[in-house]
Amino acid sequence: MEETTTSEIENDIKCKGCGADLHYKPGTTSLHCQYCGAENPIEGATTEVKENDFRRALVQLDDKSAHEQITVVTCNGCAAQVTFEAHVSSEDCPFCGVHISVKDQMTVSVIQPESLLPFNIDSNKAYEMFKSWINGLWWAPNDLKKYAVQKDKLSGIYMPFWTYDADTTTSYVGRRGEHYAETYTVTVDGKQETRTRTKTHWYPASGVVHVPFDDTLVRGSNSLPVDLLEKLEPWDLENLTPYDKKYLSGFRTEKYQVDLEAGFVMAKDKMEPDIRNAIRDDIGGDEQSISAMDTHYDNITFKHVLLPVWVSSYLYNKKTYNFMINARTGEVQGDRPYSWIKIMFAVVTTITVGVALYYLFKE
Repeated sequence: MEETTTSEIENDIKCKGCGADLHYKPGTTSLHCQYCGAENPIEGATTEVKENDFRRALVQLDDKSAHEQITVVTCNGCAAQVTFEAHVSSEDCPFCGVHISVKDQMTVSVIQPESLLPFNIDSNKAYEMFKSWINGLWWAPNDLKKYAVQKDKLSGIYMPFWTYDADTTTSYVGRRGEHYAETYTVTVDGKQETRTRTKTHWYPASGVVHVPFDDTLVRGSNSLPVDLLEKLEPWDLENLTPYDKKYLSGFRTEKYQVDLEAGFVMAKDKMEPDIRNAIRDDIGGDEQSISAMDTHYDNITFKHVLLPVWVSSYLYNKKTYNFMINARTGEVQGDRPYSWIKIMFAVVTTITVGVALYYLFKE
C-alpha cells in the first residue's frame, strides 16, 4: 500500500481558490471552503472496498504497511482517544464531558480503515434535532434545557467499527419435543368431568447446520453506552465508500479500543442466536432443547470501517449523559436526568385533583 506524506495530505485539503483549510460538506462528495464558498470535489478513490483475511491479519499485526499513524488526545475521564483540529488547544471530551488538553496528545499506530460512510447530516440539522430532543424532555430539570443553546457541545465523530464475514458449521446434540393431548377425569361438585391437557414426548436429536454471515457489525469503541449505540442501527453498509482522509476533514475520529481479535469474539456472540435458531429449525417438532453445540468458523474476513455519529455528552450533577444521532439516517438516541421535584409535584397534583373529584361526585 503506497504511503501518503503529511504534506501531501495537507495540500489535498487546501482550497484551490483561497488556500484556506477545507472541511467535508455532509451529503456531498465535496470539500467546502467556509471563506470563499468554493466547492472542491473529492476525486474517486483508487482502491476498492475489500474484505481482509482475518487469520492472516492476526499473524501480520506487526506489519506497519497496513497501519496508519494518527495523533490523538487521551481523555482522563473515559480513556477515549480522539483526534482534534490543529487550531484547538483544549476542549471537553465529546464522550464524557471531562475537559481535556491537546498538550497531552500522542501518536499511535492503528490498522488503517478500509472504508467509511460519510456524514449525511450537517451540524445545523443535527443541532435542530438536538434542541428538539432536549426541549421535549418534560421531566428533565429546567436548567438542563439551557444546555440546548450551546451549539458547540455537538461533535461530529467517525466511530470505529469492525465487520466480520464467516461460514459457520455447527454440530449439535439436543432433543425434539412433540406435543400430544392427554385425557383425564376430575370431580367437580360431585360430578365427573373429562378434560384434556397438553403433554410432550421428547426424542433425541443431533445434526449439523451451516450458517453464513455477512458484515456482522461490532463496535470498536467503549466510549458510548452500548445500548444507545446499538439502537442507532441499521447502518447502510451497502453504501460504504473507500477510505479517504478528505472525508475526515472538519470532523473528529476515535481510535478503536476493541482490537481485531477481541472484535471477532464479540461477533461470535452476535452470530450465536442465528446459529441457535438454525439448530431449532433443523430439530423441528413443537419444542426444541439444545444440550451441546460446537461451531467452527471458516473463511473469516473483516473490514475496519468508520461510521458517522453526532455526539453530545455532558456532566449533570456529576453524572454523564449521552445524546447521539446516526449521521446517515437521522436516528436519535439519548439518556437524560429526571427532575424529582417535577415528578413529586405532578404526583401531589394528581392526588389532590383525584381527592377533589371524589368529594365533588360524592356530593
